[in-house]
Amino acid sequence: MQEHEFEHTSVLLEESVAGIFSDPEGIYVDCTLGGAGHSACLAARLAPAGWLIGIDQDPAAINAGKQRLAGASCKISIVQNNFQCLGSVLDGLETGLVDGILFDLGVSSHQLDVAERGFSYMQDAPLDMRMNPNANFSAYDVVNTYSEQQLTAIITDYGEERWAKRIAQFIVENRAKASIETTGKLVDVIKKAIPAGARRDGPHPAKRTFQAIRIEVNNELGILRDTFITAVERLKPGGRIGIITFHSLEDRIAKQTLQQLAKACICPPQLPICVCNTKPKVKVQGKPVLPSPEELEKNPRARSAKLRIAVKL
Repeated sequence: MQEHEFEHTSVLLEESVAGIFSDPEGIYVDCTLGGAGHSACLAARLAPAGWLIGIDQDPAAINAGKQRLAGASCKISIVQNNFQCLGSVLDGLETGLVDGILFDLGVSSHQLDVAERGFSYMQDAPLDMRMNPNANFSAYDVVNTYSEQQLTAIITDYGEERWAKRIAQFIVENRAKASIETTGKLVDVIKKAIPAGARRDGPHPAKRTFQAIRIEVNNELGILRDTFITAVERLKPGGRIGIITFHSLEDRIAKQTLQQLAKACICPPQLPICVCNTKPKVKVQGKPVLPSPEELEKNPRARSAKLRIAVKL
């Protein structure tokens, strides 16, 4: 695969870094290193005694992060792993509790823009979509081996696509003649499945299906709740978690998990007194932060972004 500069415009950059930052000598974890935009901004605020830990499963992000953070004055540790392994990454580095943890979810601009990664419905490439290129399960496997029912379910649940059943049916019919090997071929199948009238309005007809397949390939939603709970466990009292989401499914999990962690009592409502003795673990900081009009003008990909911040109690 040819080398590409890792370019990714960090969304809600100042807002997210300010939202989780409190101590120039603290320990901060960027769970989604990407192009190291958020990490570079954090590193610039840290004193030499501060420590920044960057995690990413994509080797291209690891290389880009190492280059971008090479001149930082604070301590830097960059680890190639899936952020669902946050606990074991921190154990491996022998850190105690940390001051701030940031998640910038979803696919990076780099992954979309590098055609051969197979994330984009705008460029023809092998069907891939693996955030970790060493994983042995790809979009090709989903498209060519899942049953019509399985395809319908993921395109409905993860893509929120009203034509899911028809798209799944067309995929199964087409792959019976020859396997669907490229993004371009999959886009053609999706376009045939969605009636012409429905294709005229709204986003690209393949957008929701591609999102659904990408989420399935990388188990993006399945790992979130437990990872957020682990992150809160690893924060110092007063430490902060920041979560940037890009679609309603991720955001719902972030919102519900933080709300659950912020609850004082989880007893059934019919009990006259509290017997669970549950204490709230976090305090959610106001409403989610949205990108400014200026940011949206510079980076249209930020339009669906939401930042949620919570403080460990």
